[in-house]
Amino acid sequence: MIAEELPPGLIRGDDGLCRCAWHGGLADYRDYHDREWGRPVADDRTLYEKLCLEGFQSGLSWLTILRKRENFRRAFAGFEPEAVAAFGEADVERLVADAGIVRHRGKIVSTINNARRVLELRSEVGSLAAFVWRYRPDPASRPAVCDWATLRTLGKTPESIALSKALLKRGWSFVGPTTVYAFMQSMGLVNDHVEGCAFRAVCETEQQAFAPPK
Repeated sequence: MIAEELPPGLIRGDDGLCRCAWHGGLADYRDYHDREWGRPVADDRTLYEKLCLEGFQSGLSWLTILRKRENFRRAFAGFEPEAVAAFGEADVERLVADAGIVRHRGKIVSTINNARRVLELRSEVGSLAAFVWRYRPDPASRPAVCDWATLRTLGKTPESIALSKALLKRGWSFVGPTTVYAFMQSMGLVNDHVEGCAFRAVCETEQQAFAPPK
């Protein structure tokens, strides 16, 4: 039997569906790809959690963070911004000693800092969601074809650079433009499922129907 040749960036699962190859066929990673990645999100808690976890991911793989995500949620009070904003030095020391998460003091302190910045943004514009969705790219500015070669060039974009600068100006940390672009991919501000992935059309439909919060 001749092995099936798929375009770069795609693999076929045992269910017969073609998907973005980056999940590597791993069950938990595939589930994340299918159910979460690229689906539009307007919930402040989820957006805050993802920005923080993308910061923790810097220098590591997202799979490492994904597999520790429940530990992170337990350690950081479910990423409820009000609760994390109230953390103090004793909480920092507790978290630095927690082997279930990434014990990076700077990123732990950043997560607490960023919770406080969420509360400030709510006072300013109503919600974190209303703020970040301002930076959703104009569809006309997106690549005409999202194949693997194109996707590899999208480590950051003008919109992720602008959102990063806006967050940094407001005192956020660990929100560089590459981190922010990964956040935009996962939270559905862009659709970077490659052409041929069975979930590209699913996310496209959801994103087109999504009404960004005002």
